[in-house]
Amino acid sequence: MSTKRFFQLIGVVTIVNVLSRFLGFVREAVIGYQFGTSSLADSVILAYTIPNFVYSVLGGAVATAYISVYSKMDHDIHKQRFHDVIFTYLLLFCVGLTGFFMILSKQVVQLFFNGLHPSEVAMTSKLFFMMAPATLFLVFSMWFSGILNVRGQFYSASFATLANNAFFIFIAVLLYPAIGVYAYGWGAPVSAAIMVAVLVYYMHKSGVFCFRLRFHVSEKEYVLRMLKIAMPVLLGGATLQFYFFIQRMFASRLDDGYVAALNYASKLVQLPQMILMTAATTVIYPLLAKKTAEQDYEGISQIFFKGLRLLIMFIVPVSVFVYVYAEPIVKIIFEYGSFTAQSTSMTAEMLKIFVIGMFAHAANLFVTRFFYAMEKSFAPVATGIVAVFGVNIAIISFFIDQYGASSIAWGTTISALFQFFSLLVLGTRQLKLRMDTGALWGKLLLSLFIVTVVVWLSRLWIHTDYDLLDLCLAGCLFAVTAYALFRTAGLLSRG
Repeated sequence: MSTKRFFQLIGVVTIVNVLSRFLGFVREAVIGYQFGTSSLADSVILAYTIPNFVYSVLGGAVATAYISVYSKMDHDIHKQRFHDVIFTYLLLFCVGLTGFFMILSKQVVQLFFNGLHPSEVAMTSKLFFMMAPATLFLVFSMWFSGILNVRGQFYSASFATLANNAFFIFIAVLLYPAIGVYAYGWGAPVSAAIMVAVLVYYMHKSGVFCFRLRFHVSEKEYVLRMLKIAMPVLLGGATLQFYFFIQRMFASRLDDGYVAALNYASKLVQLPQMILMTAATTVIYPLLAKKTAEQDYEGISQIFFKGLRLLIMFIVPVSVFVYVYAEPIVKIIFEYGSFTAQSTSMTAEMLKIFVIGMFAHAANLFVTRFFYAMEKSFAPVATGIVAVFGVNIAIISFFIDQYGASSIAWGTTISALFQFFSLLVLGTRQLKLRMDTGALWGKLLLSLFIVTVVVWLSRLWIHTDYDLLDLCLAGCLFAVTAYALFRTAGLLSRG
């Protein structure tokens, strides 16, 4: 793939993902408008937590392992049998899991969110029962997206995710006047089913969708290899989703609204973080699998450090800006309808803590892809387990009684930073990475320092009677300064 084609792909996928992520963010804003930081908002968010968690963790593991194995297969017959076996057993597992969620919806909610009041348990359980079928569709959508991506069809998978978020919002808004909060219960499974339908259409169009039930595993070596890759990803490759899940488990024990406040703040951090990461990893991971097969370590090093430098250039300055302007950002985006000034204060407090770790979360996702592409899964698994279930939970457990929801946000941020530095040290050794010229890194750090000073000064000096105008003026100054510095330093042209 030529460099020009490579960046065209990233550009188009980025645009589609910007729209998709924006619509996903609009969904959270609609929840904020309708319910603010109330117990109903908590119930909607908690009910969707488990299907979305399974989607991201199980679906992500299946797609990641599938791409790694499939890209190294040569014979079409083996590929078709491999498809059929994965389809059969994944279908059986997801149908069984969905049925389990529906039958024991109340028990599952009480198990994971044991701090809820009886009325909140009842409402969350009803919504979870309605949303549970989305689990099946969401997991298959992730796998189908992997099938399309490995064949070079990146656009279709991105458009399917866009359709999912768009229809979720449409259904929730359309049905809300008639059935209230239960509109979200219908929105989750219906929109997920539509996403699968879009993917099936693109697969059928490209001649891929011709699966059959196959219980006999003839290509055992491929299936075993996929399981070997997928199992570690379940623990080490989806740490962000474990963070969200743990956040909501602990937040369910706090006063009403903190589940929602933590969710709104984390979504604000996710928006810029995931826009770049989703596009980059979607295109980069298949290339990594190819370069790994060729044992092209020089090419892998170039992709690694170029990607890491780009992440720093775009995410760190945005983190500084969001930290300084946390309260105006939350107020302008959310403070409508049932979202009060108190809701803004709660959310902004969480946002300032989360944004400190925004780069670390993005970088962790980026770095782990290199380990999995080279089938060296121990480091991301080990560091992920220690960070999420060790550092994170320890910080929350020790400080939650004293600092409440802030301890949950700090646990996420500190553990993400811990994992990033651990992965960076291990990555340079295990992946045989060679760092490029140090001059570029020095210019980057100096540019970031100047941008930080400019943002702080703009907060002190730019004051009008309108929060939106203040934010726009400061944002323009920030963007122009960052671009001019990066361009002058040669970081954009030489990246």
